[in-house]
Amino acid sequence: MARSSTAKKEGGLWETVKTVFWALVIAGVFRTLFFQPFWIPSGSMKDTLLIGDFLFVNKMAYGYSRHSCPFSICPISGRILGDDPERGDVVVFRHPTRGVDFIKRVIGLPGDTVQVRGGQLILNGEPVPTVPNGIFVEPKAPQGPQQLMPRCANEPVAEGGSCEKPRFTESLPNGTSHDVLNIVDGWMLDDTPVFTVPEGHYFFMGDNRDNSEDSRVPAIAGGLGFVPAEYLIGRADRVMFSSAGRSLLYVWTWRPDRFFKAVH
Repeated sequence: MARSSTAKKEGGLWETVKTVFWALVIAGVFRTLFFQPFWIPSGSMKDTLLIGDFLFVNKMAYGYSRHSCPFSICPISGRILGDDPERGDVVVFRHPTRGVDFIKRVIGLPGDTVQVRGGQLILNGEPVPTVPNGIFVEPKAPQGPQQLMPRCANEPVAEGGSCEKPRFTESLPNGTSHDVLNIVDGWMLDDTPVFTVPEGHYFFMGDNRDNSEDSRVPAIAGGLGFVPAEYLIGRADRVMFSSAGRSLLYVWTWRPDRFFKAVH
Protein backbone atom coordinates (compact mmCIF):
# COMPACT_ATOMS: atom_id res chain seq x y z
CA MET A 1 0.00 0.00 0.00
CA ALA A 2 2.87 2.36 0.85
CA ARG A 3 4.51 1.66 -2.53
CA SER A 4 1.25 2.34 -4.34
CA SER A 5 0.84 5.63 -2.50
CA THR A 6 4.44 6.64 -3.29
CA ALA A 7 4.00 5.70 -6.95
CA LYS A 8 0.84 7.81 -7.15
CA LYS A 9 2.65 10.79 -5.62
CA GLU A 10 5.59 10.39 -8.03
CA GLY A 11 3.17 10.03 -10.94
CA GLY A 12 1.29 13.14 -9.87
CA LEU A 13 4.53 15.09 -9.52
CA TRP A 14 5.67 13.98 -12.97
CA GLU A 15 2.35 15.05 -14.50
CA THR A 16 2.71 18.46 -12.87
CA VAL A 17 6.25 18.84 -14.22
CA LYS A 18 5.09 17.89 -17.74
CA THR A 19 2.17 20.32 -17.54
CA VAL A 20 4.42 23.18 -16.46
CA PHE A 21 6.98 22.28 -19.14
CA TRP A 22 4.45 22.28 -21.98
CA ALA A 23 2.84 25.44 -20.66
CA LEU A 24 6.22 27.17 -20.82
CA VAL A 25 6.86 25.81 -24.32
CA ILE A 26 3.49 27.06 -25.56
CA ALA A 27 4.02 30.45 -23.89
CA GLY A 28 7.50 30.69 -25.44
CA VAL A 29 6.20 29.87 -28.91
CA PHE A 30 3.33 32.36 -28.53
CA ARG A 31 5.73 35.07 -27.36
CA THR A 32 8.20 34.37 -30.16
CA LEU A 33 5.76 34.16 -33.06
CA PHE A 34 2.76 36.29 -32.19
CA PHE A 35 2.67 38.79 -29.33
CA GLN A 36 5.30 39.99 -26.85
CA PRO A 37 4.35 41.83 -23.64
CA PHE A 38 5.96 45.23 -23.12
CA TRP A 39 5.79 47.73 -20.26
CA ILE A 40 6.41 51.41 -20.97
CA PRO A 41 9.32 52.34 -18.66
CA SER A 42 9.88 56.01 -19.59
CA GLY A 43 8.09 59.15 -20.71
CA SER A 44 9.68 59.45 -24.16
CA MET A 45 6.41 58.57 -25.98
CA LYS A 46 4.00 60.79 -24.03
CA ASP A 47 1.21 61.45 -24.52
CA THR A 48 0.69 58.53 -26.91
CA LEU A 49 2.10 56.12 -24.32
CA LEU A 50 2.45 56.79 -20.59
CA ILE A 51 4.80 55.30 -18.03
CA GLY A 52 3.07 52.16 -16.73
CA ASP A 53 1.16 51.34 -19.92
CA PHE A 54 1.17 47.61 -20.70
CA LEU A 55 0.78 46.42 -24.25
CA PHE A 56 1.29 43.40 -26.48
CA VAL A 57 3.65 43.91 -29.41
CA ASN A 58 2.37 42.46 -32.71
CA LYS A 59 5.38 40.43 -33.90
CA MET A 60 3.62 39.29 -37.08
CA ALA A 61 3.57 42.85 -38.47
CA TYR A 62 7.15 42.92 -39.79
CA GLY A 63 8.17 39.26 -39.90
CA TYR A 64 10.93 37.67 -37.86
CA SER A 65 14.64 38.05 -37.19
CA ARG A 66 17.01 36.67 -34.58
CA HIS A 67 15.77 39.40 -32.24
CA SER A 68 12.25 37.94 -32.33
CA CYS A 69 13.37 35.33 -29.79
CA PRO A 70 14.23 36.05 -26.16
CA PHE A 71 17.93 36.94 -25.82
CA SER A 72 18.15 37.18 -29.65
CA ILE A 73 18.73 33.43 -29.96
CA CYS A 74 16.65 32.75 -33.09
CA PRO A 75 18.93 31.17 -35.74
CA ILE A 76 17.73 33.59 -38.44
CA SER A 77 19.82 35.66 -40.82
CA GLY A 78 18.18 38.95 -41.80
CA ARG A 79 14.36 38.84 -41.78
CA ILE A 80 11.91 36.18 -42.89
CA LEU A 81 8.24 36.70 -43.79
CA GLY A 82 9.12 40.36 -43.54
CA ASP A 83 7.00 43.41 -44.23
CA ASP A 84 8.09 47.03 -44.09
CA PRO A 85 6.85 49.38 -41.35
CA GLU A 86 4.87 52.40 -42.39
CA ARG A 87 5.77 55.93 -41.51
CA GLY A 88 4.10 56.76 -38.20
CA ASP A 89 4.07 53.19 -36.83
CA VAL A 90 4.94 52.86 -33.14
CA VAL A 91 7.53 50.09 -33.02
CA VAL A 92 9.39 48.07 -30.41
CA PHE A 93 12.94 47.26 -31.52
CA ARG A 94 16.21 46.05 -30.09
CA HIS A 95 18.69 48.86 -29.48
CA PRO A 96 21.57 48.17 -31.90
CA THR A 97 24.34 48.81 -29.37
CA ARG A 98 22.78 48.30 -25.91
CA GLY A 99 20.88 45.04 -26.39
CA VAL A 100 17.70 46.37 -24.72
CA ASP A 101 14.22 46.92 -26.15
CA PHE A 102 13.14 50.47 -27.09
CA ILE A 103 9.83 51.84 -28.33
CA LYS A 104 9.61 54.87 -30.66
CA ARG A 105 7.76 56.12 -33.74
CA VAL A 106 8.98 55.51 -37.31
CA ILE A 107 9.70 58.92 -38.83
CA GLY A 108 12.23 58.27 -41.60
CA LEU A 109 12.12 55.43 -44.14
CA PRO A 110 15.08 54.20 -46.20
CA GLY A 111 16.25 56.98 -48.56
CA ASP A 112 14.51 59.79 -46.64
CA THR A 113 16.25 62.90 -45.40
CA VAL A 114 15.29 63.96 -41.87
CA GLN A 115 16.09 67.16 -40.01
CA VAL A 116 14.73 69.15 -37.07
CA ARG A 117 14.91 72.95 -37.28
CA GLY A 118 13.62 75.11 -34.45
CA GLY A 119 11.75 72.08 -33.10
CA GLN A 120 9.94 71.46 -36.41
CA LEU A 121 10.38 68.18 -38.26
CA ILE A 122 11.62 68.49 -41.86
CA LEU A 123 11.11 65.42 -44.09
CA ASN A 124 12.72 65.28 -47.51
CA GLY A 125 13.16 69.03 -47.41
CA GLU A 126 9.53 69.79 -46.56
CA PRO A 127 8.33 71.01 -43.14
CA VAL A 128 5.86 68.57 -41.56
CA PRO A 129 2.65 70.46 -40.67
CA THR A 130 1.85 70.86 -36.97
CA VAL A 131 -1.10 72.55 -35.31
CA PRO A 132 -1.55 73.39 -31.62
CA ASN A 133 -3.69 70.88 -29.75
CA GLY A 134 -4.04 72.23 -26.23
CA ILE A 135 -1.98 71.38 -23.17
CA PHE A 136 -1.08 67.93 -21.87
CA VAL A 137 -1.47 67.97 -18.09
CA GLU A 138 -0.32 65.33 -15.61
CA PRO A 139 0.43 65.34 -11.88
CA LYS A 140 3.97 66.22 -10.85
CA ALA A 141 4.45 62.93 -9.04
CA PRO A 142 6.70 59.84 -9.17
CA GLN A 143 5.60 57.50 -11.97
CA GLY A 144 6.00 53.76 -12.53
CA PRO A 145 8.30 51.26 -10.78
CA GLN A 146 11.31 53.56 -11.23
CA GLN A 147 9.37 56.47 -9.69
CA LEU A 148 10.45 58.90 -12.40
CA MET A 149 9.42 62.53 -12.07
CA PRO A 150 8.02 64.18 -15.22
CA ARG A 151 9.60 67.27 -16.75
CA CYS A 152 7.29 70.25 -17.09
CA ALA A 153 7.13 73.27 -19.37
CA ASN A 154 5.70 75.34 -16.51
CA GLU A 155 8.53 74.66 -14.03
CA PRO A 156 8.95 75.16 -11.14
CA VAL A 157 6.11 72.85 -10.14
CA ALA A 158 5.82 71.46 -6.63
CA GLU A 159 5.15 67.75 -6.19
CA GLY A 160 1.43 67.16 -6.53
CA GLY A 161 0.99 70.19 -8.77
CA SER A 162 -0.08 70.27 -12.42
CA CYS A 163 2.76 69.50 -14.83
CA GLU A 164 2.01 71.03 -18.23
CA LYS A 165 3.42 70.51 -21.72
CA PRO A 166 2.18 72.21 -24.91
CA ARG A 167 0.76 69.62 -27.32
CA PHE A 168 0.75 69.72 -31.10
CA THR A 169 -0.71 67.42 -33.75
CA GLU A 170 1.86 66.48 -36.37
CA SER A 171 0.67 65.20 -39.79
CA LEU A 172 3.07 62.99 -41.74
CA PRO A 173 3.14 62.86 -45.57
CA ASN A 174 1.31 59.51 -45.71
CA GLY A 175 -1.74 61.06 -44.00
CA THR A 176 -1.19 59.70 -40.49
CA SER A 177 -1.32 62.11 -37.55
CA HIS A 178 -0.14 61.91 -33.95
CA ASP A 179 0.43 64.23 -31.01
CA VAL A 180 3.84 65.48 -29.96
CA LEU A 181 4.82 67.38 -26.82
CA ASN A 182 7.15 70.33 -26.33
CA ILE A 183 8.81 71.09 -22.99
CA VAL A 184 11.53 73.65 -23.74
CA ASP A 185 12.05 75.88 -26.77
CA GLY A 186 15.64 75.69 -27.95
CA TRP A 187 16.22 72.17 -26.55
CA MET A 188 19.55 70.69 -27.72
CA LEU A 189 17.82 68.34 -30.18
CA ASP A 190 15.50 71.02 -31.58
CA ASP A 191 18.11 71.71 -34.28
CA THR A 192 19.93 68.89 -36.03
CA PRO A 193 21.95 68.31 -39.18
CA VAL A 194 20.30 66.62 -42.16
CA PHE A 195 20.23 62.84 -41.76
CA THR A 196 19.94 60.58 -44.81
CA VAL A 197 18.43 57.22 -43.86
CA PRO A 198 20.46 54.35 -45.37
CA GLU A 199 18.82 51.45 -47.20
CA GLY A 200 17.57 48.80 -44.81
CA HIS A 201 17.42 51.24 -41.88
CA TYR A 202 14.84 53.44 -40.14
CA PHE A 203 14.86 56.77 -38.30
CA PHE A 204 12.94 56.82 -35.01
CA MET A 205 11.77 59.65 -32.78
CA GLY A 206 9.84 59.85 -29.51
CA ASP A 207 6.60 61.84 -29.33
CA ASN A 208 7.80 63.64 -26.20
CA ARG A 209 10.34 65.47 -28.31
CA ASP A 210 12.34 67.16 -25.55
CA ASN A 211 12.57 64.01 -23.44
CA SER A 212 13.50 61.29 -25.93
CA GLU A 213 16.76 59.54 -26.73
CA ASP A 214 16.27 58.66 -30.39
CA SER A 215 17.79 58.69 -33.88
CA ARG A 216 18.59 62.39 -33.62
CA VAL A 217 21.71 61.34 -31.70
CA PRO A 218 24.01 59.14 -33.85
CA ALA A 219 25.17 55.80 -32.49
CA ILE A 220 28.78 56.94 -32.73
CA ALA A 221 27.93 59.71 -30.22
CA GLY A 222 26.32 57.22 -27.83
CA GLY A 223 22.77 57.60 -29.12
CA LEU A 224 20.39 55.43 -31.09
CA GLY A 225 21.20 56.43 -34.66
CA PHE A 226 19.65 54.56 -37.56
CA VAL A 227 18.02 51.23 -36.70
CA PRO A 228 18.61 48.27 -39.08
CA ALA A 229 15.47 46.43 -40.20
CA GLU A 230 16.59 43.18 -38.58
CA TYR A 231 16.35 44.85 -35.15
CA LEU A 232 12.61 45.50 -35.44
CA ILE A 233 10.56 43.33 -33.07
CA GLY A 234 6.97 44.35 -33.67
CA ARG A 235 4.28 47.02 -33.83
CA ALA A 236 2.47 48.46 -30.81
CA ASP A 237 -1.24 48.39 -31.64
CA ARG A 238 -3.15 48.67 -28.37
CA VAL A 239 -2.62 49.44 -24.67
CA MET A 240 -4.11 46.56 -22.69
CA PHE A 241 -3.65 47.86 -19.13
CA SER A 242 -2.22 50.94 -17.44
CA SER A 243 -1.08 51.85 -13.95
CA ALA A 244 0.77 54.94 -12.76
CA GLY A 245 1.99 53.28 -9.54
CA ARG A 246 5.09 51.30 -8.74
CA SER A 247 3.10 48.08 -8.34
CA LEU A 248 -0.01 46.48 -9.85
CA LEU A 249 -1.24 46.05 -6.29
CA TYR A 250 -1.75 49.81 -6.05
CA VAL A 251 -5.27 49.59 -7.47
CA TRP A 252 -5.89 53.30 -6.90
CA THR A 253 -3.17 54.11 -9.49
CA TRP A 254 -4.85 52.14 -12.30
CA ARG A 255 -5.94 54.16 -15.35
CA PRO A 256 -9.12 52.42 -16.64
CA ASP A 257 -9.59 55.04 -19.37
CA ARG A 258 -6.45 53.64 -21.05
CA PHE A 259 -7.47 49.96 -20.93
CA PHE A 260 -7.68 48.57 -24.52
CA LYS A 261 -6.78 52.00 -25.95
CA ALA A 262 -5.62 51.90 -29.59
CA VAL A 263 -2.12 53.25 -30.28
CA HIS A 264 -2.01 55.87 -33.04
